[in-house]
Amino acid sequence: MRYITILFIFIFALQDVFGQQLQQQEKTDAQLAITYYNSRDYEKAIPLLLSIYKKSSNNYYFRLYINSLVQLDRFSEAEESLTSEIKKRKNPSPELVVYLGYVLDEQGRSEEATIKYQDAIRSIPPNKGSYLVTANTFLQWGKYDYTVETYLKGRQEIPGEQFNYELARAYLYQRNYDNMLEEYLNLLRQDEKQLARVQSSLSSAMRLDIDDGLRNQFRGQVLKRIQADPNVIGYNRLLIWFFLQEKKFSSALRQSIALDKRTGKEDPQIAQLGQLALNNKSYGDAQKAYEYLLAKGKENPYYNQAFSQQVHVNYLQFINGSKEDPGKGKEIASQYDSVLNYLGYDVASLNMIQEYAHLLAFYLNDSEKAIGVLQKGLEIPKLKPEHSGLLKTEMADIYVYSGDQWEATLVYSQVIDANKMNTLGDEVKLKKAKLAYYMGNFSWAKAQLDVLKASTSKLTANDALDLSLLIGNNLNMDTTAVPLTMFAKADLLFFQNKPEEAMAILNGLQEVYPYNSLVDDILFRKAKIEIERQEYEKAAAYLEQIVTDFSYDILADDALFELAGLFNYHLEEKEKARDFYKKMLFDYPGSVFVDESRTIYRELREIYPDEEIDQKPTEEDLFMQPVNPNEIN
Repeated sequence: MRYITILFIFIFALQDVFGQQLQQQEKTDAQLAITYYNSRDYEKAIPLLLSIYKKSSNNYYFRLYINSLVQLDRFSEAEESLTSEIKKRKNPSPELVVYLGYVLDEQGRSEEATIKYQDAIRSIPPNKGSYLVTANTFLQWGKYDYTVETYLKGRQEIPGEQFNYELARAYLYQRNYDNMLEEYLNLLRQDEKQLARVQSSLSSAMRLDIDDGLRNQFRGQVLKRIQADPNVIGYNRLLIWFFLQEKKFSSALRQSIALDKRTGKEDPQIAQLGQLALNNKSYGDAQKAYEYLLAKGKENPYYNQAFSQQVHVNYLQFINGSKEDPGKGKEIASQYDSVLNYLGYDVASLNMIQEYAHLLAFYLNDSEKAIGVLQKGLEIPKLKPEHSGLLKTEMADIYVYSGDQWEATLVYSQVIDANKMNTLGDEVKLKKAKLAYYMGNFSWAKAQLDVLKASTSKLTANDALDLSLLIGNNLNMDTTAVPLTMFAKADLLFFQNKPEEAMAILNGLQEVYPYNSLVDDILFRKAKIEIERQEYEKAAAYLEQIVTDFSYDILADDALFELAGLFNYHLEEKEKARDFYKKMLFDYPGSVFVDESRTIYRELREIYPDEEIDQKPTEEDLFMQPVNPNEIN
């Protein structure tokens, strides 16, 4: 008896092992089939998918099997398989009937296909899931009218289910923007918590809106809704969001303030709007946002933020605009005094302290007072090394500005010693190397720069590389150091905010040494000076000369990127900017500016299409997305 028991245990164990092996084989076959399908090797995928379906009766594999046949135009096989499968089932799924209709359609049997489509819609069980599956099948095959018809029937058949979101998506594929917007707005009216979802969907739709048809309809339709139903706050928020997407900060702020006067709850959004405007250099709109918050008084929780940010905006406007009015600079300095006296010198005000000192030294020529402001900041209790390092770095920069190079060297060294484990240490090492370069100590500077080329900070490493190459390419045994010394002097003057004196040296250098290897560097520095003066056309001329005459040189991609930026942001010639960013991608694929150029180029291309570049994916490409084999159960 004991032996019989052992025998049964052995047999069951073998069955279990064989069963596991069979399951593993089936899973391997499934993964292989999906791999073939994703790589569009449908010939190899078809027998595997059919075999798996026959064993598992899983509709997922049957759908992939039919899709594979369709992709190879094997419509008669697909029709035969679908017809057979539908006949086997007492209540065939509407999805399979849609598949059959599509296969008939592709064979030119449109009347038969229409009958099948209508049969599919009539046979949908009255539940949301069935309507979604059927409608998505129509959508997959590009039958958008039937997709809409399916959802509209579901709206009638299922109480309380409107399918607003799904219908809006179907209308988008039809390019029926009017109905699409209606559905999104209806969804928002029913549930304002859907705002983020609606915004995300509209954002995707607007990326495809090349001719601005959707944008033109959007504003008018939303404004009508606001007038007809002012109690739906979601409409107002959606309009504000739209203005922000379009970077129309004035309109967004106007709507936000109007909404705040109704709800009294928009302070966070207005503060965020001010920051967005500031980030996009729309200083006037940022200023108005902060002024509105300040007008609410000190009890407003956003008062302190608005107070400090308002001065920050004034500072940025001043240093990025015309600096010919010293009275304006003194007025901003007075504002910094007021804010710091009100908020106090603490860690939260470090950036303000640094900006205030920079303004005093570099724009009001009051280095002594600037150093005093920084010293007061360094007295803040329990400052971390990186915080005190920021203030000391500004202090050393001011010593460089005022001509006290030895004190600057000392302070830079202190910051480096205290920040060996963070990126600030490398940034200040770069500044110290630049100071040596300004002073004409080229060999020592180059040695330090060569080490910094390995910095973990990409910006520091790139700047170190550029300056190292400048020194290395223009200081050798065959040439005099005089041109490089003059060039370094011009760089120092530019750092000291003396652009006219820097330009005079560069002009003289170009006249005396017209064939020196520094010619392209001189043009680049001149461009930088003209940008600082806001003489953008003059700057563009210098940069174009580099791109044209020195396309082989190391500064060519830098000049091209600057040139594209000038036309994009200052000269407002977007198509020229687009072409320059495109040139960067094709002519300088190894440049550090390629990733950013590609991003900006794509944004510009959506507004100003470029016929020479690859077309957008077709609707078929969007639907035929690969399947992830790891998601198979």
